Amino acid sequence: MIDKQIITNLVEEAIAHTDAFVVDITVSAANDIVVELDSLTGIDLDFCAEVNRKLNEALDRDDEDYSLEVGSASLTAPFKVRGQYEKNLGNEVEVLTTDGKKLKGTLTELGDDTFTVEVERKVKEPGAKRPVMVKEPMVIPFAEAKKVNYLIDFK
Repeated sequence: MIDKQIITNLVEEAIAHTDAFVVDITVSAANDIVVELDSLTGIDLDFCAEVNRKLNEALDRDDEDYSLEVGSASLTAPFKVRGQYEKNLGNEVEVLTTDGKKLKGTLTELGDDTFTVEVERKVKEPGAKRPVMVKEPMVIPFAEAKKVNYLIDFK
């Protein structure tokens, strides 16, 4: 079986001097290698093909056979690394917390151990006849976020 650390080192070398970052690398027992990349400016097919070519040049199929897939992180997949949070600052996200709460709002800040989502909720002001929508920031520790996704809204 091909060592995942070897693949990780080769990928890091291949994407050096770009704004790309590794989202995930998996190596199965059958040597099926899947590399997910992302960047602040987006990943295109040519970039994935270039990384794939560099990895194929560095690995020896005669020594150990493998399959290799290099692609961009899925738009609908949950965030796995900090770079995805940085990329989505200012975008709408959906958060599922470890206690089961589902929040929708704008990702506004990123701290060392927390991120902030600005959510809208109805608040009835004293003396007002109807509730009004108010935006308020919610600071969420990474440890309390079970899943965070980019929110695709077709409205």
